[in-house]
Amino acid sequence: MSNSTTPNAAALIAIQQLIEVVAQLRSPDGGCPWDLAQTPESLTPYVIEEAYEVVDAIRSGDRKAIAEELGDLLLQVILQAQIASESNQFSLTEIANGITEKLIRRHPHVFGDGRGDNPAIAPLSVDEVHQNWEQIKAAEKGETLENTSLSSKLSRIARTLPPISATMKISKKAAAVGFEWENIEGVWDKFREEIAEFEYAIEHEDKARQESELGDIMFALINVARWYDLDPSIALQETNHRFVKRFSQVEAACDRPISDYTIEELEKLWQNAKALLAKQKNDGVGETE
Repeated sequence: MSNSTTPNAAALIAIQQLIEVVAQLRSPDGGCPWDLAQTPESLTPYVIEEAYEVVDAIRSGDRKAIAEELGDLLLQVILQAQIASESNQFSLTEIANGITEKLIRRHPHVFGDGRGDNPAIAPLSVDEVHQNWEQIKAAEKGETLENTSLSSKLSRIARTLPPISATMKISKKAAAVGFEWENIEGVWDKFREEIAEFEYAIEHEDKARQESELGDIMFALINVARWYDLDPSIALQETNHRFVKRFSQVEAACDRPISDYTIEELEKLWQNAKALLAKQKNDGVGETE
């Protein structure tokens, strides 16, 4: 097989074609008005959306959907690189070189003088690899794991992760150094306390304070989930799916616009939908409550 037809070469050809298509879409000479109007900031919601759609496709196990959604996510990378290159900020080449160098630098046990190239030394464990990664990462920033404050790490988590995931990770790291309740009763007490404070804020305080207290409730509830080893992101995602399935059943049962129904009628249709889907689940084709 010639080099031009190897999988890697074919991938490079396909990526080059994608780069050229995106460049044409962004071209002032015959490009797409929508693409030309985009900025790195305006595309941010799409980056997040496409990443979540990749995760959803992976969970579904549908290989065709996974490939399609990864393509949509790759498009966002190419678009960001194209926009940046137009103002000479950075290019796709710099992006690729940067991550390649980082991977090599953070894997000395594979690419350097670590254990990976010496069969006489036992391979590193997953935990050792992770520890080395964190040490190298800190060193790149002129830090060490010992002199980097936990608060600075938590700040980065709060800035970069989706809120629910950030809360879970922040609370785990704080608990690991002893900033933790003695028992689950304390966690429940905190949750109830936050509910009471939220109710008071709704009745007596402004929107900013109400949102602050709502955030406190959610933070406390995620801590409850952590104590019971539950994943709040998965739990909420499954609830969203259940709601959509039940709402679909309600719509299917309507013989007139749904807005024409009273809330009592809709509640009856909702309960019927729950019962139907629960039965389908028991039969192997639906869902539980």
